[in-house]
Amino acid sequence: MPVLTGAEPLHRTGSSGAGVLLCHGFTSTPQSVREWGEHLAAAGATVRAPLLPGHGTRWQDLNRTRWTDWYAAAETELDRLRQECRTVFVFGQSMGGTIALRLAERHPDLAGLVLVNPSVTTLRRSAALLPVLSRVIPALSGLAGDIARPGAHELAYDRMPLRAMASLQRFWRVTRADLAAVHQPVLLYRSATDHIVEPVNAQLVLDGVSSSERTEIVLPDSFHVATLDHDAPALFAGSVDFLQRIHRKRAEETV
Repeated sequence: MPVLTGAEPLHRTGSSGAGVLLCHGFTSTPQSVREWGEHLAAAGATVRAPLLPGHGTRWQDLNRTRWTDWYAAAETELDRLRQECRTVFVFGQSMGGTIALRLAERHPDLAGLVLVNPSVTTLRRSAALLPVLSRVIPALSGLAGDIARPGAHELAYDRMPLRAMASLQRFWRVTRADLAAVHQPVLLYRSATDHIVEPVNAQLVLDGVSSSERTEIVLPDSFHVATLDHDAPALFAGSVDFLQRIHRKRAEETV
């Protein structure tokens, strides 16, 4: 199945020795983080933003994948970054934040995480019905495009594949159970108004990780897809500062 125009993976080779694995959200594509990736690359970072399995084609394809497929694809890209860079970070939006957390749990050598509205649970009552509904209903209306900025567009499915969504719920449980294994610095951006991911997600992450450095920044003028919204420039600049500070510190420690 052909990849949608604009959904292609992003790979930029930098000169600083720092690398970033950039992970997009559920039903979305690298388009939602491409500008972020280009900003990081302009600052000298090597950037890889893969198109996760089942994404960027048809929503039916996503229903044929599971969370282990998305995670494995991200881990493969992480291995490639390790071969290119001395210091490696993982940044993620929404489900991309879930992937970032799981990678940090499994790979303690990662330098740090930047999470944008990460998801690890949901308070929607209908979620309890997903294991049953997903066996009889393939998809419901999508949740893409939660952006406050007029004219901004997220390239994502307009349907939410339920079998894949049920798998995402299992991914959340696995990730939440091991949050204490995260010791890396965490910079978490949370939109003040998010119609997709509830504030409890950020609280669970910040309370659950063991990181000595964990910072939350509230984005006042953005909805869920903050990487395409009003606060994106501040988010991009803050993530570059975070990366450069930690990369510089690690370099000094190895001298």
